[in-house]
Amino acid sequence: MNIRLVIFDFDGTMADTRQNIVRVMQMVMRQLGLPVADEETCASTIGLPLKDCFLHIYPQLSDAEGEHCAETYRQLFFANAKDFVPDLFPHVRETMELLHTKGIRMAIASSRTSASLHGFVREMNLSDLVEMVVGSDEVLAHKPDPEPVYAILKTLNFTAEETMVVGDMPVDILMGTAAGTHTCAVTYGNASEEALKACGSDFVIHDMAELLNFL
Repeated sequence: MNIRLVIFDFDGTMADTRQNIVRVMQMVMRQLGLPVADEETCASTIGLPLKDCFLHIYPQLSDAEGEHCAETYRQLFFANAKDFVPDLFPHVRETMELLHTKGIRMAIASSRTSASLHGFVREMNLSDLVEMVVGSDEVLAHKPDPEPVYAILKTLNFTAEETMVVGDMPVDILMGTAAGTHTCAVTYGNASEEALKACGSDFVIHDMAELLNFL
């Protein structure tokens, strides 16, 4: 392989956001009078666009009601943003810094909105490492559709063969596969190792530092 671009997922891949996401989702449920789902149920939707998270948990909701849940989530998140800055997973920063020294460029494709992503990139001091961010509000089709990857490839002028997608959820791997990129699944996020292997990831790693073994 001659990988020149790595596209990372954010939640569960770069940053440990599980507890924060579940916390805000449950705040939404309480505020809107919905039955409060447990942590595992909430976490199982991570990686989907916000509206789809709520529609997955509450299939009886209309599309408009799902969007109202998503908008309530955004309001609560930004109102409490100072309490929701997550930690990077072990060896993420060090791995990204080493990739940077090797001339490998990096981007993020996430189901999180771009405003939230850019805020985290700034607060985590990753701006010098992350060249482009694509959030859910910047594409029409979301993971596992390949549109987020295509947008990055077009802007940064790379081919799929030169690119690797790294993520913790099957939708990340399926997105990369659909775009024709190489893929790498991390097992420390929000999906099981079995689910990640079942979706056909080229590589499966247990620590971000292992990414350096083949890049």
